[in-house]
Amino acid sequence: MHRIKAFFQFCSGVDPLVLKRCPTDHQKYVGIGATVFFTGVLAFISSAYAIWTVFGSVVASLFFGLIWGLMIFNLDRYIVSSMKSRGSFGRDLIVALPRLGLAVLLAIVIAKPLEMKIFETEIEAELVLMEQELYKEQEDRVRDRYQPAITAAQQQIVGLKSEIDSLRVLRDAAVLMALQEADGTGGSMRRNLGPIYRAKKAEADRMQGEFADLEQRNLALIQAQEAQIANLTDQESTALAQMGKTELSGFAARLEALNRRAEHSQAIWLANLFIMFLFIAIECAPILVKLISYRSPYDFVLHKHELGFELSHRQRQALLTNATRRTIRYDTEVGTYRTQKAIIAEKQLIDHHLQQEVEKRKGQQTTWQQVLRGLFPA
Repeated sequence: MHRIKAFFQFCSGVDPLVLKRCPTDHQKYVGIGATVFFTGVLAFISSAYAIWTVFGSVVASLFFGLIWGLMIFNLDRYIVSSMKSRGSFGRDLIVALPRLGLAVLLAIVIAKPLEMKIFETEIEAELVLMEQELYKEQEDRVRDRYQPAITAAQQQIVGLKSEIDSLRVLRDAAVLMALQEADGTGGSMRRNLGPIYRAKKAEADRMQGEFADLEQRNLALIQAQEAQIANLTDQESTALAQMGKTELSGFAARLEALNRRAEHSQAIWLANLFIMFLFIAIECAPILVKLISYRSPYDFVLHKHELGFELSHRQRQALLTNATRRTIRYDTEVGTYRTQKAIIAEKQLIDHHLQQEVEKRKGQQTTWQQVLRGLFPA
């Protein structure tokens, strides 16, 4: 039992040496550490399921799930351990806001794969519909590839048949007019085979010849178009037969299926929302506990320890700063004084040599330039 408590205290990121001096805080940090630990466990389960939906491998799921769970555990432990109560709720809240934002983000990442596992049955049903819609979309694309050419050929066949029918009507009318002229039921209303009949008969024969030529030509074109339609229909059937049905089983497809089910079902939408809130509450619980709790003995002892270290650091820094300033001042003032004295000594030496040279050259006619050259030879 003691080892379990020590482990959970480690998960909370607490300093064991400081905590030993605060026995009343042991249970508090055991609870916080347990929350952090089980959040990491849920992250492991969530990640393992997500990886399994992608790769379908148990080994890969366990391996990457363990890495993800440890990473979430480490982040949660850092977030909780970096929260320090200073006795001011406003200041503590400002410090906690970035950590709360990160905790909410982690809760959403953890919750989504588990939501998909909870609603797995509904997702599978929606995936079937999505596969059917995708197959229908692919089928429509294949048909759109061939249908315009088939429709154009059919329209051309209709036009060719319409030409034949139109010319047939004209031919039948010419033949009827010739027969009516012959039996006296139309035209001149006289029964005879005179020149009027022969003219109408010749027109009917001409129309018959044109009709025969047009019919022969158009029927050949109609057969060609029908052969093309048959060829396009065969190609379309072959393409549809070769088109495989896409199986949707990946993580993104399942996420899309869950969102679609939530859009059409208020119950699923509410369940998703409450599950998300539950994980957010679990993830934010340690931070909120530390935020709303009064300063405990652990906080005071830790603050005293950190303050002592800070003051010691400032003292050492001040001593080092003062020593550095004294050294700089000493070097500066001594160097300045030494330089001044050297200049004075150099001036006196020059004056002495100059006086000797003047005494030496007394009585000689010489210029000051020569005197200086004697003192300072090139």
